[in-house]
Amino acid sequence: MAHDLIIKGGHIFDPGQGLDAVGDIGVTDGVITSIGGSLDADGDATRVMQLRDDQYVVPGLIDVHTHFMHGSQTPGVNWQASPPEIAGVLSGVTTILDAGTVGAWNFGIFPLYLEGKTKTRLTCFLNIGRVGILGLPRAQPDLYHPDEIDMDGTIKAAAEFPDAIRGIKLRLVGPVIREHGEELIARAREAAEETNLPLMVHIGDTLTGDKEKAPDLTRHLLNMLRGGDIVTHVCTAHPGGVLDSENRLVPELRDAESKGVFFDSATGRNNFNYEISLRLADQGFHPHTISTDMSTPGRREIVYSLTEYMSKFLAMGYSFEDVIRMTTTNAAQVLGAEDTLGALAVGREADISILDRVTGKWEFEDCSGNLFYGDQAVAPVHTVRAGEMISPDWGPHPWGWLPKQDDR
Repeated sequence: MAHDLIIKGGHIFDPGQGLDAVGDIGVTDGVITSIGGSLDADGDATRVMQLRDDQYVVPGLIDVHTHFMHGSQTPGVNWQASPPEIAGVLSGVTTILDAGTVGAWNFGIFPLYLEGKTKTRLTCFLNIGRVGILGLPRAQPDLYHPDEIDMDGTIKAAAEFPDAIRGIKLRLVGPVIREHGEELIARAREAAEETNLPLMVHIGDTLTGDKEKAPDLTRHLLNMLRGGDIVTHVCTAHPGGVLDSENRLVPELRDAESKGVFFDSATGRNNFNYEISLRLADQGFHPHTISTDMSTPGRREIVYSLTEYMSKFLAMGYSFEDVIRMTTTNAAQVLGAEDTLGALAVGREADISILDRVTGKWEFEDCSGNLFYGDQAVAPVHTVRAGEMISPDWGPHPWGWLPKQDDR
């Protein structure tokens, strides 16, 4: 068989498919047509990507929490959303989810200016607030009152753009949660049911730090969620996390997990705490997914890239298999796309990430300013999206993709 592309000699690694060996992958017309063994690079391929046997060929990475509605906010005034390709293929990631940057009133930016114009596969969750997070960079909440929810508009938008809008997003932040938190959850639950879509909820009140209301509201939320819903920012140190005042897991978390609720780590600029993450792991709880909450300022300041956040989880004791599964197999399940994404399989679209796994001494920082250290780092080498080869950009640091070196 003639191939458009042979990815040759890399370490094929897909925990979800049980693949863990050096070999070749053949791609024809944007589809994976062979996996494993040795393919004839001289006669069978238009292009050959020759890899070292210590470079990893994994399913296309999926970032289930970004903000890519670039252009929905004013540059230099309330700039937030990142250009999609920065979070996507230029960072070694093939699929990204916008987690509620916009609501029903301004979703039009997506079909008019973004859809079909990127190499990265884009999918969206619609903010239950009618204009989304436009005021977030100015420390303004999504909603001041439940009346700012346009339920009819939300349902109509989801119906008109079913291929793009794959869920509903609620952020439990700001003064509104004190008087109307339960109502917000109920309205978001209604929207999810009316649209037959999953609900993603941001926990951790970053705007007011309400230590009285936020914790109880999170426990109420966990009781209201259903299988397929997502709790994001589960590693937050802000009020409303999943640990009680004694640093024990709230019992409602296990109940929600048993119902099939997904838990996402989503770092962002404010919502990943190293000690909280270790306390969760010590009690046997692990997020299902690693995601960035990528934004324009986040790329510069603390988020950097999905691969760097994967490296942080390696530093916390997670295995390489864990972090690959969390950004491929598990992430595809969160999107309800496990039949098409998150796996290397013959007949599937050729979405492939090629990664370096580098041993060294690395320094990491969480969103609270705490430093911690690790001896492994992940960096993107190349991206293959629907069979097209795309080189990553220089990276978020002056020196490129790898984290800061530990110079202690």
